[in-house]
Amino acid sequence: MKSIFLFGLLVIVSLGSCTIQEQEKPNILWIVADDLGPDLGCYGNKSIHTPSLDKLALESIKFTELHTVTAVCSPSRSALITGMYPCSIDCHQHRTKNKKNLPEGVKPITEYFKEAGYFVSNGDATKPGMAGKTDYNFVGEDSVLFDGIDWNQREAGQPFFAQMQIHFPHRPFKADTINPVNREKLKIPPIYPNHPVVKEDWALYLESIQWVDGFVGKLMDRLEKEGLLKNTVVMFFGDQGRPMVRAKQFLYDAGTRTPFLLRLPNGELANTIDTNLYSNIDISATSLKLAGIKVPSHIQGRDILSDSKREVVFSMRDRRDETVDRIRSVRSKQYKYIKNYYPEKAYTQFNAYKVWSYPTLALMKVMHKKGELKGVQESFMQASRPKEELYNVVEDPYEMNNLASHPEYNDVLEKHRMLLESHVAAYDKGVYPEDEKEIAYWSRFMHKMYIKRMNKYGLDEDCSDEELLDYWQKKLGVAIEE
Repeated sequence: MKSIFLFGLLVIVSLGSCTIQEQEKPNILWIVADDLGPDLGCYGNKSIHTPSLDKLALESIKFTELHTVTAVCSPSRSALITGMYPCSIDCHQHRTKNKKNLPEGVKPITEYFKEAGYFVSNGDATKPGMAGKTDYNFVGEDSVLFDGIDWNQREAGQPFFAQMQIHFPHRPFKADTINPVNREKLKIPPIYPNHPVVKEDWALYLESIQWVDGFVGKLMDRLEKEGLLKNTVVMFFGDQGRPMVRAKQFLYDAGTRTPFLLRLPNGELANTIDTNLYSNIDISATSLKLAGIKVPSHIQGRDILSDSKREVVFSMRDRRDETVDRIRSVRSKQYKYIKNYYPEKAYTQFNAYKVWSYPTLALMKVMHKKGELKGVQESFMQASRPKEELYNVVEDPYEMNNLASHPEYNDVLEKHRMLLESHVAAYDKGVYPEDEKEIAYWSRFMHKMYIKRMNKYGLDEDCSDEELLDYWQKKLGVAIEE
């Protein structure tokens, strides 16, 4: 595969413009997976079977560094559909009971497509005939945002902007018994213990991605059967990164990096690779531009194909369900800087969703008590965390060696600190601390959900980490270690 350099980028602009002129109002299709890291065959994972996505990659521009503005669905999806940083539109908490209107002048991009004559739909690829996931953190009914749930509801000859949602690989995972992942050959990231519980959970994650692959294959076959491929831009990506410990909800690459495949009509720039940094808010601006729609000046995303390239990307984390936190990050090509606003809080402060969903978390808690964890595995389980983190993501892709306290990196630290401070000052419109009533509501809500889930597991709400690990070992069919 050839990489895209400056000449290639100029070709993209030229071809993109040509497409709009020759094919009036191309269709735009977003295929959005839930909680997807770059764990596909076309991204180098040899343990997984993803033939449909590998084929799509050969027909597409493959982006290797798309990062989401956060690592949980509702603020990420709110940003995606508006092209705005979630902190700038009061959509940064996950989730919000008392949703607010978007700021004056800000609209979901669905409205711009409608104004341009597009049919706008949002469907569930896993359940044909059902509406797709939205999970936006602002006031807006699906009946207003969308015209329907499938592009087949449009008028004859009407262009469409469609989203097709794929719930996988969101937990609970779903096994693939036809193409099971070989547990013995799995490469487990070193941020986790090399333990049978971790291996089984990781294998099920990969098998859930194989289900994603199947649904993508069906969608692509449908486009071809309906004669739509020649005038449809296809974009495949995840709403965030992996649903794993030290990934989802956090700002390490494991939580924010997701695959992105952009298929232009008629094979334009097929089988090319772009290694530049992009934010998922750029997807909205790019979609509008490809449709020949002027990108509103307030949109903070950039057109991937023609605008200047980003030197850095930004991500954020605030309250997630009942768990109050505040983290911000900036990532350049070589470094990641993370600021923890509440260093006195543990990384693993209680979060009901994670407790009932993550077998590896239960395992790591038990191993921590026994003194069996090492390095970053152990530091992640500590009662507090550093105020600042700095990683060389080129030499240390798993972000395990914090360089923030190393004097030789003072200049790098200061540069990235200033970049983040400038970004926060410009875009972070959140109120801290958040309204106590909102926090209290979600604490009560999640507590009720937690009791219900523990009862389903045959456990009580005060069960020990050991009891929960025992449940997961039996559930996963993993031999219980003495």
